[in-house]
Amino acid sequence: MSYISEIRKKVGHDPIIYAGATVLVFNEKGELLLNLRSDTGDWGIPGGGKELGETLEECAVRELKEETDLDADALELVAVLSGDAYHYSYPNGDEVDTIIALYRVRNYSGRLNINDGESTELRFFPLDCLPKLESRAKAIIDRLISGEIKL
Repeated sequence: MSYISEIRKKVGHDPIIYAGATVLVFNEKGELLLNLRSDTGDWGIPGGGKELGETLEECAVRELKEETDLDADALELVAVLSGDAYHYSYPNGDEVDTIIALYRVRNYSGRLNINDGESTELRFFPLDCLPKLESRAKAIIDRLISGEIKL
């Protein structure tokens, strides 16, 4: 059972501080990899919560593998994000105040494949033609497009 599942047993749906990693993967055309979330029907960026004893880098590599079947060969820390824009309420009522370690994958290998039930589709999108985004993903991409987050 995951750390977050264990915490949720104790606090129910109340807001918790949730630390994790989100991974920006770009293809050779400069398009960003997004995953269609099965819980909300919105598109997001691969990533997720840190487990006990795991580094943020290990979390980024694990989440990318779990959600996309891609192996990250080189990671670069882009930003650490927190604040109101990263507060999130899941459809089941769970609330999180997210601290995100945002990484860019410099090199990756493997073929895109959905490995878990968290996504229903994986696809690369140009930054000027994005689908409906989950709020945290939108906050990240807006800051990326504005130049506030630099790659």
